[in-house]
Amino acid sequence: MTQPATIAPIPSPTRTEPAPLEPSATPTPAARPAFTLGVEAVASGFVRPTYLTHAGDDRLFVVEQPGRIRIVRGGRVLDAPFLDIGAKVNSRANEQGLLSVAFDPAYTSSGLFYVNYTRQPDGATVVERYRVSDNPDAADPNSGEVLLSIDQPEANHNGGQLQFGPDGHLYIGMGDGGGGGDRHGTIGNAQDDTALLGKMLRMDVRSGDVSIWAKGLRNPWRFSFDRATGDLYIADVGQNAYEEVNFQSASSAGGENYGWRILEGLHCYNPQENCDGAGLTLPVAEYSHDSGCSVTGGYVYRGRAYPWLEGLYVFADYCSGMVWSLERSAPGEWVMTEVLEVRVTVSSFGEDAAGELYLAGHNEGAIYRLTSASP
Repeated sequence: MTQPATIAPIPSPTRTEPAPLEPSATPTPAARPAFTLGVEAVASGFVRPTYLTHAGDDRLFVVEQPGRIRIVRGGRVLDAPFLDIGAKVNSRANEQGLLSVAFDPAYTSSGLFYVNYTRQPDGATVVERYRVSDNPDAADPNSGEVLLSIDQPEANHNGGQLQFGPDGHLYIGMGDGGGGGDRHGTIGNAQDDTALLGKMLRMDVRSGDVSIWAKGLRNPWRFSFDRATGDLYIADVGQNAYEEVNFQSASSAGGENYGWRILEGLHCYNPQENCDGAGLTLPVAEYSHDSGCSVTGGYVYRGRAYPWLEGLYVFADYCSGMVWSLERSAPGEWVMTEVLEVRVTVSSFGEDAAGELYLAGHNEGAIYRLTSASP
């Protein structure tokens, strides 16, 4: 494993009582006008899109799994890719490839952005920094600087999300190393404080130092920060039975343990019975595989087009196309509501600069805008 010199796990918060293996409270409906959700196609012709985001202007940047980033402006996909690093990227397996991009908070002046991909030929995770060229629609392909590489024992559970937090640090979602049941190591990677797999990492991009921000994650494929509050939502892909969404308040100092492989969702996994939930932070929402197979985390809506959606976290399932909303109706109380079913393999959500939400259709090769109506 190649990494910066500083790997500093953050101690878990002190708890006086074990966490119960049940939701923290019975949710009650929040006061919100009735609404419907829909999607409308924005652009198509992409190859296995895995993510989309903005750089502070009216462009959308769409990540293609084989190793390209494409620009959409005014509904038109520009002919030339913003970045093409396909020669570096191993995308042979379904969960390998170029997985996300994050633009520096000061991108307008710095021109810096960061990508997460699995490396050719060995499949190791790489976080690399690039710089835009004199052409704002083209990156300098020779400017790449590797900041972090992590060996991957298997081809799945690579995580791959990059997001800058409100503290200016780059957060990196890392899966547990793949296979099934977090089978690598005596206690699995996710509970091993000496391993970077199965963790939420935080990087100081100025020094390159990395710390373990949270642990106990199986495959945090997509996570996001609420742009209004700084709260963190982590959608963690489950094993055989349950998918989950975890919440971390903006006031957290880090160190949460989200339970994998002790728990899958709110349920004992290893051991299958009488597992010890002491010190674990339980998910705020879960659903069983009766409703899907792989959670795709989304965003809290902070746009202006649909004010009745303000504050709702929207997420989906990759396999079923089911879309849910999630909101905190009172301290410790969460309401999860099925709001839409789309015939799309939702690989990711994304925001534009104005806070409007989009989703990527992995198999469809298209991106869609989330729409809504309220009587």
